[in-house]
Amino acid sequence: MAFRLEKLRQLWRLVRESHATPLAGEPQKPMIAASGSAAITFIGHSSFLLQMAGAALLIDPVFATRLILLRRQRRPGVRVRDLPDIDVVLLTHAHMDHLNLPSLRAVIREMRRRGRPVPIAVVPNNVEDLVLKLGFAKVIPLAWWQSTQASGLAITATPAKHWGARLFKDTHRGFSGYVIEAEGVSSVYHAGDTAYFHGFDEIGKRLRPEVALLPIGAYSPDSYRSVHTSPEEALQAFLDLRAATMIPMHFNTFRLGREPMDEPLPRLLAAAESAGVRQKVVPLREGETFLATPFPFRMNPVRMPEITSADFGLSVGNSRT
Repeated sequence: MAFRLEKLRQLWRLVRESHATPLAGEPQKPMIAASGSAAITFIGHSSFLLQMAGAALLIDPVFATRLILLRRQRRPGVRVRDLPDIDVVLLTHAHMDHLNLPSLRAVIREMRRRGRPVPIAVVPNNVEDLVLKLGFAKVIPLAWWQSTQASGLAITATPAKHWGARLFKDTHRGFSGYVIEAEGVSSVYHAGDTAYFHGFDEIGKRLRPEVALLPIGAYSPDSYRSVHTSPEEALQAFLDLRAATMIPMHFNTFRLGREPMDEPLPRLLAAAESAGVRQKVVPLREGETFLATPFPFRMNPVRMPEITSADFGLSVGNSRT
């Protein structure tokens, strides 16, 4: 009981703070990628649109302004109505900032409005019951290291160090990341939510992802690092993976930790500079797309006008080299 009361107190403080400033950012129409490329569009928080080998995926799509009472700080970078036809939705775990039921319903409703097939959903084990009645064409649960084929893509669930309960008692629910692969395009790893653990090295050795989407926020107080990575730990995870490019996520959208909202990205970039890998870290603003060329060729972000600190709502200088 004491644990729940403390969690509720923490949540209420975050809710109050989340309404203190106006929403920032504006949505944009995403780039529609050619069939032979991998295009990664950042929607916000941990939400991404991936276009790979002619297929379109959403990962942890959250388009809602509020998670019950907690309000997001920056608008989603893409509107549901501007999405390409979605073939697959990947969900990493059941937490409300990753599995957002109104957003999933909106995606399915939009595909039906267009007269297009509704997507399939891929979820960790014991999460399928949360989405079975939403109207997906199929729901595929995966355990760690299990794979499935969907729309010409190979999708493998990967280990993570987190927790999966939707509420408090349903701790049986799984959680994972994913590596998405298709012939002739760069492979992409989405870590979901996770603390730093030695599994990153194994993921790198077994699956060799070329682009790594890694979380960098909600690490304060220090106890939160049992389930989230600090920016420095996220960079170490990237080095363990031996990927070519890191795209940071899980920062600057929802107030989930006690660190300042403008702290994670500068810390990550400073750590990357010290490690000599700054050019491999590519922060995206909401709605921006990164085009990945298969390794060993250079990865090329498709840039909008040069990003300044105001684009992230940060008080630091330009984050680009």
